[in-house]
Amino acid sequence: MKKRLLAKKTAAITLAALTCVSALTACGGGGSTSTTAAPADNTETTAAPADGGETTAAEAKEDAPAPSGDAVTIKFQYWADNTDYSALMQDIIAKFNAENGKGITVVGEEAPWDGGAYSENLFNAKMGGGDVDCATWKLTSTPLFVNNDLLADLTPMIDAWADKDDIDENMYDVMRQASGTDEIYVMPWNVQVLYVYYRPSIFEEAGVEVPTTYDEFLTAIEKCTMDKDGDGKTDVYGFGMRGAKGGQEPWGSFVYGRGGSFEDMTTAESVQGMQDFMDIYTKGFVPPTAAGDGFNEIIANFKSGLTAMTIHHTGSSADMEATFGDDVSAFPFPAGKGQWTSMGDTETVIFESCQNKEAAFEWVSYLATGEGQKMWCEGTGNVPVSKTVQEGDFFQNNRFMKASIDGQPYAGILPILDTTTEWISTTWPETVAQALGGSLTAEAAMQTLQDALYE
Repeated sequence: MKKRLLAKKTAAITLAALTCVSALTACGGGGSTSTTAAPADNTETTAAPADGGETTAAEAKEDAPAPSGDAVTIKFQYWADNTDYSALMQDIIAKFNAENGKGITVVGEEAPWDGGAYSENLFNAKMGGGDVDCATWKLTSTPLFVNNDLLADLTPMIDAWADKDDIDENMYDVMRQASGTDEIYVMPWNVQVLYVYYRPSIFEEAGVEVPTTYDEFLTAIEKCTMDKDGDGKTDVYGFGMRGAKGGQEPWGSFVYGRGGSFEDMTTAESVQGMQDFMDIYTKGFVPPTAAGDGFNEIIANFKSGLTAMTIHHTGSSADMEATFGDDVSAFPFPAGKGQWTSMGDTETVIFESCQNKEAAFEWVSYLATGEGQKMWCEGTGNVPVSKTVQEGDFFQNNRFMKASIDGQPYAGILPILDTTTEWISTTWPETVAQALGGSLTAEAAMQTLQDALYE
Protein backbone atom coordinates (compact mmCIF):
# COMPACT_ATOMS: atom_id res chain seq x y z
CA MET A 1 0.00 0.00 0.00
CA LYS A 2 1.26 3.44 -0.87
CA LYS A 3 2.46 5.32 2.19
CA ARG A 4 1.49 8.93 2.77
CA LEU A 5 4.51 10.91 3.80
CA LEU A 6 4.27 14.19 5.60
CA ALA A 7 3.34 16.93 3.18
CA LYS A 8 5.78 19.77 2.66
CA LYS A 9 5.13 22.12 5.53
CA THR A 10 7.01 24.34 7.89
CA ALA A 11 4.77 23.99 10.91
CA ALA A 12 7.13 22.83 13.62
CA ILE A 13 4.24 21.43 15.62
CA THR A 14 3.91 18.62 13.07
CA LEU A 15 7.53 17.65 13.50
CA ALA A 16 7.25 17.86 17.27
CA ALA A 17 4.31 15.46 17.22
CA LEU A 18 6.12 12.95 15.06
CA THR A 19 9.22 13.25 17.18
CA CYS A 20 7.14 11.89 20.03
CA VAL A 21 6.97 8.65 18.05
CA SER A 22 10.74 8.29 18.27
CA ALA A 23 10.51 9.24 21.93
CA LEU A 24 8.37 6.13 22.39
CA THR A 25 11.41 4.11 21.42
CA ALA A 26 13.65 6.40 23.40
CA CYS A 27 12.71 5.73 26.98
CA GLY A 28 11.56 2.83 29.06
CA GLY A 29 8.36 4.39 30.27
CA GLY A 30 7.11 5.76 26.99
CA GLY A 31 7.93 3.05 24.57
CA SER A 32 10.32 0.33 23.90
CA THR A 33 13.70 1.51 22.96
CA SER A 34 16.40 3.60 24.56
CA THR A 35 17.68 6.44 22.38
CA THR A 36 19.54 4.96 19.55
CA ALA A 37 19.33 3.56 16.13
CA ALA A 38 21.56 3.31 13.17
CA PRO A 39 21.81 6.25 10.82
CA ALA A 40 22.77 5.76 7.20
CA ASP A 41 25.15 8.24 5.79
CA ASN A 42 26.40 9.10 2.40
CA THR A 43 27.73 11.95 0.37
CA GLU A 44 25.65 13.84 -2.06
CA THR A 45 26.41 15.15 -5.48
CA THR A 46 25.77 18.82 -6.18
CA ALA A 47 22.19 19.38 -7.32
CA ALA A 48 21.51 20.87 -10.73
CA PRO A 49 20.47 24.52 -10.82
CA ALA A 50 16.74 25.12 -10.52
CA ASP A 51 16.57 26.62 -14.01
CA GLY A 52 17.97 23.44 -15.56
CA GLY A 53 21.05 25.18 -16.92
CA GLU A 54 24.65 24.17 -16.40
CA THR A 55 26.43 24.87 -13.16
CA THR A 56 28.73 27.84 -13.52
CA ALA A 57 32.40 27.62 -12.60
CA ALA A 58 31.77 29.87 -9.61
CA GLU A 59 28.88 27.67 -8.42
CA ALA A 60 30.93 24.51 -8.87
CA LYS A 61 33.79 25.98 -6.89
CA GLU A 62 31.45 27.04 -4.13
CA ASP A 63 29.72 23.63 -3.91
CA ALA A 64 32.76 21.39 -4.42
CA PRO A 65 34.26 19.66 -1.39
CA ALA A 66 37.63 20.91 -0.28
CA PRO A 67 40.61 19.03 -1.73
CA SER A 68 42.29 16.53 0.55
CA GLY A 69 44.63 18.28 2.93
CA ASP A 70 42.91 21.66 2.81
CA ALA A 71 41.67 22.93 6.14
CA VAL A 72 37.93 22.33 6.48
CA THR A 73 35.69 23.00 9.46
CA ILE A 74 32.51 20.97 9.91
CA LYS A 75 29.87 22.19 12.34
CA PHE A 76 28.20 19.22 14.04
CA GLN A 77 25.16 19.48 16.30
CA TYR A 78 24.28 16.70 18.71
CA TRP A 79 22.33 15.93 21.84
CA ALA A 80 23.58 13.85 24.76
CA ASP A 81 21.46 12.10 27.35
CA ASN A 82 23.80 12.93 30.22
CA THR A 83 27.07 14.64 31.05
CA ASP A 84 29.08 11.43 30.61
CA TYR A 85 27.78 11.03 27.05
CA SER A 86 28.51 14.67 26.36
CA ALA A 87 32.11 14.27 27.49
CA LEU A 88 32.42 11.07 25.46
CA MET A 89 31.28 12.83 22.29
CA GLN A 90 33.83 15.58 22.82
CA ASP A 91 36.52 12.92 23.26
CA ILE A 92 35.49 11.27 19.99
CA ILE A 93 35.54 14.62 18.20
CA ALA A 94 39.00 15.40 19.59
CA LYS A 95 40.33 12.02 18.47
CA PHE A 96 38.92 12.43 14.96
CA ASN A 97 40.33 15.95 14.64
CA ALA A 98 43.76 14.78 15.75
CA GLU A 99 43.92 11.66 13.60
CA ASN A 100 41.89 12.10 10.38
CA GLY A 101 44.91 13.45 8.47
CA LYS A 102 42.74 15.30 5.97
CA GLY A 103 42.67 18.73 7.53
CA ILE A 104 39.11 18.27 8.79
CA THR A 105 38.14 19.92 12.06
CA VAL A 106 34.79 19.01 13.56
CA VAL A 107 33.29 21.58 15.90
CA GLY A 108 30.74 19.89 18.11
CA GLU A 109 27.86 21.94 19.49
CA GLU A 110 25.54 20.29 21.98
CA ALA A 111 21.83 21.07 21.97
CA PRO A 112 19.27 19.70 24.44
CA TRP A 113 16.90 16.92 23.35
CA ASP A 114 14.20 18.69 25.35
CA GLY A 115 11.47 16.10 24.85
CA GLY A 116 11.86 16.19 21.08
CA ALA A 117 12.11 19.96 20.70
CA TYR A 118 15.66 19.30 19.46
CA SER A 119 14.26 18.26 16.08
CA GLU A 120 11.77 21.11 15.97
CA ASN A 121 14.47 23.65 16.78
CA LEU A 122 16.82 22.17 14.21
CA PHE A 123 14.12 22.35 11.55
CA ASN A 124 13.39 25.99 12.32
CA ALA A 125 17.09 26.81 12.30
CA LYS A 126 17.69 25.17 8.93
CA MET A 127 14.64 26.78 7.37
CA GLY A 128 16.07 30.07 8.59
CA GLY A 129 19.45 29.42 7.01
CA GLY A 130 21.31 28.02 10.02
CA ASP A 131 24.91 26.96 9.38
CA VAL A 132 24.94 23.48 10.94
CA ASP A 133 26.58 21.03 8.50
CA CYS A 134 25.53 17.73 10.06
CA ALA A 135 23.71 16.51 13.14
CA THR A 136 22.52 13.57 15.19
CA TRP A 137 19.09 12.44 14.16
CA LYS A 138 15.83 10.59 14.67
CA LEU A 139 14.19 8.82 11.73
CA THR A 140 10.75 10.28 12.44
CA SER A 141 12.06 13.71 11.41
CA THR A 142 13.13 12.53 7.96
CA PRO A 143 10.00 13.09 5.81
CA LEU A 144 9.55 16.74 6.79
CA PHE A 145 13.20 17.60 6.22
CA VAL A 146 13.35 15.70 2.92
CA ASN A 147 10.16 17.30 1.66
CA ASN A 148 11.65 20.70 2.39
CA ASP A 149 14.93 19.82 0.60
CA LEU A 150 17.03 20.19 3.72
CA LEU A 151 18.91 16.87 3.72
CA ALA A 152 21.74 15.75 1.46
CA ASP A 153 21.19 12.57 -0.51
CA LEU A 154 23.94 10.31 0.79
CA THR A 155 23.36 7.50 -1.69
CA PRO A 156 26.27 8.25 -4.09
CA MET A 157 28.73 8.58 -1.24
CA ILE A 158 27.58 5.39 0.48
CA ASP A 159 27.73 3.48 -2.80
CA ALA A 160 31.37 4.57 -3.22
CA TRP A 161 32.26 4.01 0.44
CA ALA A 162 34.76 1.23 1.18
CA ASP A 163 32.95 0.39 4.45
CA LYS A 164 29.45 0.21 2.96
CA ASP A 165 29.13 -3.56 3.48
CA ASP A 166 30.23 -3.27 7.10
CA ILE A 167 26.63 -2.22 7.83
CA ASP A 168 23.80 -4.68 7.27
CA GLU A 169 21.73 -3.91 4.20
CA ASN A 170 18.60 -3.94 6.34
CA MET A 171 19.83 -0.78 8.06
CA TYR A 172 19.97 1.04 4.73
CA ASP A 173 16.51 -0.28 3.87
CA VAL A 174 15.16 1.21 7.10
CA MET A 175 16.75 4.56 6.20
CA ARG A 176 15.06 4.44 2.78
CA GLN A 177 11.75 3.54 4.39
CA ALA A 178 11.99 6.58 6.62
CA SER A 179 12.19 8.94 3.64
CA GLY A 180 9.72 7.01 1.49
CA THR A 181 12.20 7.16 -1.40
CA ASP A 182 14.88 5.00 -3.00
CA GLU A 183 17.57 7.32 -1.65
CA ILE A 184 19.43 7.29 1.66
CA TYR A 185 19.30 10.58 3.52
CA VAL A 186 20.25 9.25 6.94
CA MET A 187 23.44 7.55 8.11
CA PRO A 188 23.14 4.62 10.55
CA TRP A 189 24.96 5.17 13.81
CA ASN A 190 23.65 3.06 16.73
CA VAL A 191 20.45 1.25 17.61
CA GLN A 192 18.36 -0.43 20.28
CA VAL A 193 16.80 -3.69 19.15
CA LEU A 194 13.99 -5.39 21.06
CA TYR A 195 14.55 -9.00 22.11
CA VAL A 196 12.90 -11.51 24.45
CA TYR A 197 14.08 -11.72 28.06
CA TYR A 198 13.67 -15.11 29.68
CA ARG A 199 14.44 -16.89 32.97
CA PRO A 200 16.56 -20.02 32.37
CA SER A 201 15.44 -21.53 35.69
CA ILE A 202 11.78 -21.25 34.71
CA PHE A 203 12.49 -22.70 31.27
CA GLU A 204 14.21 -25.67 32.93
CA GLU A 205 11.31 -26.20 35.31
CA ALA A 206 8.83 -26.04 32.43
CA GLY A 207 10.95 -28.39 30.31
CA VAL A 208 11.34 -26.04 27.35
CA GLU A 209 14.34 -25.01 25.27
CA VAL A 210 15.08 -21.54 23.96
CA PRO A 211 12.65 -21.09 21.03
CA THR A 212 14.16 -20.99 17.56
CA THR A 213 10.85 -20.65 15.68
CA TYR A 214 7.70 -18.61 16.17
CA ASP A 215 5.62 -21.74 16.86
CA GLU A 216 8.13 -22.85 19.48
CA PHE A 217 7.84 -19.41 21.08
CA LEU A 218 4.07 -19.75 21.38
CA THR A 219 4.50 -23.23 22.84
CA ALA A 220 7.05 -21.94 25.37
CA ILE A 221 4.57 -19.26 26.49
CA GLU A 222 1.98 -21.95 27.15
CA LYS A 223 4.32 -24.36 28.94
CA CYS A 224 5.88 -21.67 31.12
CA THR A 225 2.45 -20.76 32.47
CA MET A 226 2.45 -22.85 35.64
CA ASP A 227 0.60 -23.53 38.87
CA LYS A 228 3.70 -24.39 40.85
CA ASP A 229 2.10 -25.16 44.21
CA GLY A 230 -0.98 -26.99 42.99
CA ASP A 231 -3.52 -24.60 44.49
CA GLY A 232 -5.34 -24.11 41.22
CA LYS A 233 -3.96 -20.63 40.70
CA THR A 234 -1.33 -19.55 38.18
CA ASP A 235 1.97 -18.68 39.84
CA VAL A 236 4.01 -17.95 36.71
CA TYR A 237 2.68 -16.60 33.43
CA GLY A 238 4.50 -17.48 30.26
CA PHE A 239 4.72 -13.98 28.85
CA GLY A 240 4.57 -10.40 30.04
CA MET A 241 2.29 -8.69 27.51
CA ARG A 242 2.30 -4.93 27.08
CA GLY A 243 -1.22 -3.89 26.14
CA ALA A 244 -0.89 -0.17 26.91
CA LYS A 245 0.77 2.48 24.77
CA GLY A 246 4.13 1.31 23.49
CA GLY A 247 2.91 -2.26 23.18
CA GLN A 248 2.53 -1.92 19.42
CA GLU A 249 6.23 -2.70 19.05
CA PRO A 250 6.32 -6.20 20.62
CA TRP A 251 2.85 -6.83 19.16
CA GLY A 252 4.28 -6.21 15.69
CA SER A 253 6.54 -9.23 16.12
CA PHE A 254 3.48 -11.47 16.44
CA VAL A 255 1.99 -10.02 13.26
CA TYR A 256 5.17 -10.55 11.27
CA GLY A 257 5.73 -13.96 12.85
CA ARG A 258 2.62 -15.16 11.05
CA GLY A 259 3.77 -13.57 7.79
CA GLY A 260 1.76 -10.36 8.11
CA SER A 261 3.02 -6.79 7.98
CA PHE A 262 2.21 -3.17 8.75
CA GLU A 263 1.68 -2.60 5.03
CA ASP A 264 -1.63 -4.44 5.09
CA MET A 265 -2.91 -5.45 8.48
CA THR A 266 -6.07 -6.97 7.00
CA THR A 267 -4.42 -9.96 5.31
CA ALA A 268 -5.12 -13.42 6.67
CA GLU A 269 -1.55 -13.62 7.98
CA SER A 270 -1.74 -10.30 9.81
CA VAL A 271 -5.12 -11.21 11.31
CA GLN A 272 -3.70 -14.53 12.53
CA GLY A 273 -0.87 -12.66 14.26
CA MET A 274 -3.47 -10.57 16.09
CA GLN A 275 -5.40 -13.74 16.93
CA ASP A 276 -2.26 -15.24 18.48
CA PHE A 277 -1.86 -12.10 20.60
CA MET A 278 -5.49 -12.34 21.71
CA ASP A 279 -5.26 -16.08 22.38
CA ILE A 280 -2.37 -15.90 24.84
CA TYR A 281 -4.47 -13.38 26.78
CA THR A 282 -7.79 -15.22 26.72
CA LYS A 283 -6.11 -18.56 27.53
CA GLY A 284 -4.54 -17.09 30.63
CA PHE A 285 -0.91 -17.27 29.51
CA VAL A 286 -0.29 -13.60 30.42
CA PRO A 287 -1.17 -11.66 33.60
CA PRO A 288 -4.86 -10.65 33.74
CA THR A 289 -3.77 -6.99 33.92
CA ALA A 290 -1.95 -7.25 30.58
CA ALA A 291 -4.43 -5.14 28.60
CA GLY A 292 -3.44 -2.09 30.65
CA ASP A 293 0.17 -2.98 31.41
CA GLY A 294 2.87 -0.57 30.27
CA PHE A 295 6.64 -0.57 30.58
CA ASN A 296 6.77 -0.33 34.36
CA GLU A 297 4.34 -3.19 34.82
CA ILE A 298 5.95 -5.65 32.41
CA ILE A 299 9.38 -5.04 33.95
CA ALA A 300 8.07 -5.32 37.52
CA ASN A 301 6.21 -8.53 36.68
CA PHE A 302 9.30 -10.07 35.14
CA LYS A 303 11.59 -9.03 37.99
CA SER A 304 9.16 -10.38 40.59
CA GLY A 305 9.07 -13.78 38.90
CA LEU A 306 5.45 -13.44 37.84
CA THR A 307 6.35 -13.82 34.15
CA ALA A 308 8.84 -16.12 32.44
CA MET A 309 9.41 -13.89 29.40
CA THR A 310 8.93 -10.31 28.33
CA ILE A 311 10.23 -8.02 25.59
CA HIS A 312 12.56 -5.06 25.95
CA HIS A 313 16.15 -4.09 25.06
CA THR A 314 19.62 -3.52 26.49
CA GLY A 315 18.50 -0.38 28.30
CA SER A 316 17.11 -2.58 31.07
CA SER A 317 19.75 -5.32 30.98
CA ALA A 318 21.97 -3.99 33.77
CA ASP A 319 18.99 -3.86 36.12
CA MET A 320 17.99 -7.40 35.11
CA GLU A 321 21.47 -8.71 35.86
CA ALA A 322 21.49 -6.91 39.19
CA THR A 323 18.23 -8.66 40.07
CA PHE A 324 18.88 -12.17 38.76
CA GLY A 325 22.60 -12.58 38.15
CA ASP A 326 23.00 -15.43 35.68
CA ASP A 327 19.34 -16.44 35.89
CA VAL A 328 18.30 -14.10 33.10
CA SER A 329 19.14 -14.21 29.44
CA ALA A 330 17.74 -13.19 26.07
CA PHE A 331 17.02 -14.43 22.58
CA PRO A 332 16.05 -12.61 19.40
CA PHE A 333 12.37 -12.82 18.50
CA PRO A 334 12.24 -16.01 16.43
CA ALA A 335 11.14 -16.38 12.83
CA GLY A 336 7.89 -17.84 11.62
CA LYS A 337 6.59 -17.18 8.11
CA GLY A 338 8.08 -13.73 8.66
CA GLN A 339 10.27 -12.03 11.24
CA TRP A 340 10.40 -8.51 12.66
CA THR A 341 11.39 -6.68 15.79
CA SER A 342 11.25 -3.02 16.67
CA MET A 343 14.32 -0.83 16.41
CA GLY A 344 14.97 2.39 18.26
CA ASP A 345 17.32 4.71 16.50
CA THR A 346 19.87 7.48 16.61
CA GLU A 347 21.52 8.38 13.34
CA THR A 348 23.32 11.26 11.68
CA VAL A 349 22.53 13.40 8.66
CA ILE A 350 24.35 15.86 6.42
CA PHE A 351 22.43 18.94 5.38
CA GLU A 352 22.04 20.03 1.78
CA SER A 353 23.49 23.42 2.73
CA CYS A 354 26.82 21.86 3.79
CA GLN A 355 29.54 23.18 1.49
CA ASN A 356 31.97 20.33 2.19
CA LYS A 357 29.87 17.20 2.08
CA GLU A 358 32.79 14.84 1.53
CA ALA A 359 34.47 16.15 4.66
CA ALA A 360 31.21 15.82 6.58
CA PHE A 361 30.90 12.28 5.30
CA GLU A 362 34.35 11.47 6.64
CA TRP A 363 33.04 12.44 10.07
CA VAL A 364 29.67 10.66 10.03
CA SER A 365 31.28 7.52 8.58
CA TYR A 366 33.82 7.62 11.43
CA LEU A 367 30.86 7.48 13.79
CA ALA A 368 29.24 4.67 11.78
CA THR A 369 32.13 2.24 11.29
CA GLY A 370 35.30 3.85 12.58
CA GLU A 371 36.85 4.28 16.00
CA GLY A 372 34.02 6.68 16.85
CA GLN A 373 31.54 3.82 16.53
CA LYS A 374 33.48 1.63 18.94
CA MET A 375 34.04 4.42 21.46
CA TRP A 376 30.42 5.55 21.46
CA CYS A 377 28.78 2.12 21.67
CA GLU A 378 31.14 0.78 24.31
CA GLY A 379 30.76 3.98 26.31
CA THR A 380 26.96 4.19 26.13
CA GLY A 381 25.94 0.54 25.89
CA ASN A 382 24.10 1.10 22.63
CA VAL A 383 24.19 -1.47 19.86
CA PRO A 384 26.70 -0.82 17.06
CA VAL A 385 25.75 -0.98 13.39
CA SER A 386 29.28 -1.84 12.26
CA LYS A 387 29.69 -5.60 11.79
CA THR A 388 33.39 -5.26 12.61
CA VAL A 389 32.67 -3.52 15.90
CA GLN A 390 29.91 -6.03 16.68
CA GLU A 391 32.48 -8.84 16.50
CA GLY A 392 34.49 -7.36 19.36
CA ASP A 393 34.61 -9.17 22.70
CA PHE A 394 32.78 -6.31 24.42
CA PHE A 395 29.64 -7.09 22.41
CA GLN A 396 29.97 -10.81 21.71
CA ASN A 397 30.52 -11.66 25.36
CA ASN A 398 27.37 -9.84 26.44
CA ARG A 399 24.31 -12.05 25.96
CA PHE A 400 21.96 -9.09 25.68
CA MET A 401 24.10 -7.33 23.10
CA LYS A 402 24.36 -10.61 21.21
CA ALA A 403 20.57 -10.96 21.09
CA SER A 404 20.32 -7.38 19.85
CA ILE A 405 22.91 -7.92 17.14
CA ASP A 406 21.24 -11.13 16.02
CA GLY A 407 17.96 -9.25 15.65
CA GLN A 408 19.40 -6.35 13.68
CA PRO A 409 19.03 -7.88 10.18
CA TYR A 410 15.23 -7.91 10.53
CA ALA A 411 14.71 -4.95 12.87
CA GLY A 412 12.48 -2.17 11.61
CA ILE A 413 10.26 0.78 12.37
CA LEU A 414 6.59 1.63 12.12
CA PRO A 415 5.57 3.53 8.99
CA ILE A 416 6.26 7.24 9.48
CA LEU A 417 2.99 8.88 8.46
CA ASP A 418 1.09 11.94 9.61
CA THR A 419 -1.31 9.54 11.36
CA THR A 420 1.34 7.58 13.24
CA THR A 421 1.42 9.60 16.47
CA GLU A 422 -2.33 9.35 17.04
CA TRP A 423 -2.32 5.70 16.01
CA ILE A 424 0.33 4.86 18.61
CA SER A 425 -1.05 7.05 21.37
CA THR A 426 -4.75 6.28 21.06
CA THR A 427 -5.90 3.94 18.28
CA TRP A 428 -3.65 0.98 18.97
CA PRO A 429 -4.13 0.72 22.78
CA GLU A 430 -7.88 1.33 22.57
CA THR A 431 -8.40 -1.16 19.75
CA VAL A 432 -6.27 -3.85 21.35
CA ALA A 433 -8.04 -3.39 24.69
CA GLN A 434 -11.36 -4.00 22.94
CA ALA A 435 -10.00 -7.05 21.15
CA LEU A 436 -8.57 -8.55 24.33
CA GLY A 437 -11.82 -7.80 26.13
CA GLY A 438 -13.81 -9.71 23.52
CA SER A 439 -15.75 -6.82 21.98
CA LEU A 440 -13.80 -6.93 18.70
CA THR A 441 -12.78 -9.88 16.58
CA ALA A 442 -9.23 -10.09 15.28
CA GLU A 443 -10.50 -9.20 11.79
CA ALA A 444 -12.41 -6.16 13.01
CA ALA A 445 -9.52 -4.97 15.15
CA MET A 446 -7.04 -5.19 12.30
CA GLN A 447 -9.40 -3.39 9.94
CA THR A 448 -9.72 -0.58 12.48
CA LEU A 449 -5.94 -0.35 12.84
CA GLN A 450 -5.43 -0.39 9.08
CA ASP A 451 -8.03 2.32 8.44
CA ALA A 452 -6.67 4.58 11.15
CA LEU A 453 -3.03 4.37 10.04
CA TYR A 454 -3.72 4.75 6.32
CA GLU A 455 -6.84 6.92 6.43
